[in-house]
Amino acid sequence: MTTGSPLRIGIFVFDGAEELDVVGPYEVLASWAEHSELRPQVVTFSADGAGVRCAKGLRLVPEYSADDVGALHVLVYPGGRGTRPLAKDTDHLTWVREMAASTTLMTSVCTGALVYAAAGLLAGRPATTHRSAFDELAEIDPSVLADTEARFVDDGDIITSAGVSAGIDLAFHLVERLESPEAAEAVRYGIQYDRT
Repeated sequence: MTTGSPLRIGIFVFDGAEELDVVGPYEVLASWAEHSELRPQVVTFSADGAGVRCAKGLRLVPEYSADDVGALHVLVYPGGRGTRPLAKDTDHLTWVREMAASTTLMTSVCTGALVYAAAGLLAGRPATTHRSAFDELAEIDPSVLADTEARFVDDGDIITSAGVSAGIDLAFHLVERLESPEAAEAVRYGIQYDRT
């Protein structure tokens, strides 16, 4: 897949998305973008380009719609209550599969993994999700190799992360993978995120 330069990362937002699932990775990735020689571009988008109301009431206005966001290298798909209806929306699941076919790296935070499982992306693969959602994950696709201990699971072209704050660790992993451990450490220092 070619998207030209720079490296483009899109964070999909939707009604009922968990706030930290969105803004945690955004903070890490946008901080990285400010200093990286790779000049990554981090954008937000919703299905129709309209604003969304997150799970606890935070309102966000994305930059793009799904139709006009353009090609991405990385998709970040948050979790939250809003994933449940999306995991049953056949049109949305078709879109997720189309994104997987054209996007180098698909990532999810928390219960975003439920949507990926419903789209068939996690069949027979290792993955994780929020600790309270493993039963739902198994109901959607019992072939998923659920990792109940990992903060994130990197399975090549798909990376899933556990609940909420684990999305921040996923974002640091992306910086390490796409640039270097040193770049990730510089972002950690800059936003004062201490490893646990």
